[in-house]
Amino acid sequence: MRTIDVNDVIDNATFNPFHWKVLLWCTLIIIFDGYDLVIYGVVLPLLMEQWNLNPYVAGLLGSSALFGMMLGAMSFGMLSDRLGRKKTIMICVVLFSLTTVINGFASTPREFGILRFIAGLGIGGVMPNVVSLMSEYSPKKSRSTLVALMFSGYAVGGMMSAGLGIWIVPNYGWEIMFFLAGVPLLLLPLMMKFLPESVAFLMLHKREGEARGILQKIAPAQRISDEDLLVVPPSNESEGPVRELFRGGRTLSTLMFWTAFFCCLLMVYALGSWLPKLMSMAGYALGSSMMSLMVLNIGAIIGAVGGGWLADRFSLRSVLVSFFVLGSASLVLLGHDHPMWLLYSLMGIAGATTIGSQILLYAYVAQYYPASIRSTGLGWASGIGRNGAIVGPMLGGTLLALALPHHVNFIALAVPGVIATVAVALVGRRGLGSGASQPDTAVSVAASN
Repeated sequence: MRTIDVNDVIDNATFNPFHWKVLLWCTLIIIFDGYDLVIYGVVLPLLMEQWNLNPYVAGLLGSSALFGMMLGAMSFGMLSDRLGRKKTIMICVVLFSLTTVINGFASTPREFGILRFIAGLGIGGVMPNVVSLMSEYSPKKSRSTLVALMFSGYAVGGMMSAGLGIWIVPNYGWEIMFFLAGVPLLLLPLMMKFLPESVAFLMLHKREGEARGILQKIAPAQRISDEDLLVVPPSNESEGPVRELFRGGRTLSTLMFWTAFFCCLLMVYALGSWLPKLMSMAGYALGSSMMSLMVLNIGAIIGAVGGGWLADRFSLRSVLVSFFVLGSASLVLLGHDHPMWLLYSLMGIAGATTIGSQILLYAYVAQYYPASIRSTGLGWASGIGRNGAIVGPMLGGTLLALALPHHVNFIALAVPGVIATVAVALVGRRGLGSGASQPDTAVSVAASN
């Protein structure tokens, strides 16, 4: 009989078809999530005209889904530590897909806002769980790259939404964009069959037979038998997972993660909701305005994948600090007149360093916390960050209502990037309060990348 360390098997595995399967399904789920995220920015110019919305009301409507996302991220993040990643992901997919389809029938701003809030619960809840699942199953040497690659599906979904919107919205109306969100429901049986459950969850609930089967697929050369004893590092989950975020020297880093998430999501959602409108007000046609979202999300894919690759060779912290500096600079420059090629280049850089940074932040948080509180850590960081996502569309509406000069709007959007730079730079320093004398585990995690 052998004693097999579950985490050691996963960390040192060679990438194989099992990992491809996890990457495929997690990426597809994030693509659908990204589609639902960008859909509001795509239909906003038409909604403002059709329903006579002023910028303040439009900003509130944009934030309605984000209130739901904040609650969904925190509640489903904790719930999955009890129900399991797979079951929670399925619940979230049904919730956001079905509600978004129904949203296409909304006839008033009130109905629209309520349905977007409910959809937001599922959209926000699915994110920390797929990130946690992908992080758990990724080999250690390529973890940042795989999580970033998976999360780049977020930008692919945004590109799909913007690309379809350029053709569909002017010709067939905004409702069709919401009906298309029902596609994940058709794929649900396949997700239930092929998406694996978390090994950590299976071990915690004494389902060692299923855990052995998954580990055998992860490392076929191991030949794990029923006689082998599977072990995982002990955890203090019974002491309360939320409290654990502030123990062991993690207090300062936890607070800085929350600050960085808040600022990053503020920039991402302000741009996602208002960039087409800002471009339209600057004199560009509707199609060209929507193209700005396409370029933004193309940049996000490059930033996410490239940033993950860099993080696996340097450190997530140094890459994120560099990205936030570049993101703030590109937003400031976007407020000025440039040739079209330079304007689109700056949009691509902004997408790479804002949406890309959000994706890398998820990877950083997933690596920072131990498995027993990983989803809780992701859920709370994402949930607290959702306040920034809520403020983003409202800030954009307020700026437009104030009729400020074009460049001032972009300067205002760049300020959170400066704050996020400082917050990420402080992650991994000594914590505050209980356990402050212990070095933050993120230092060793980041250094190993």
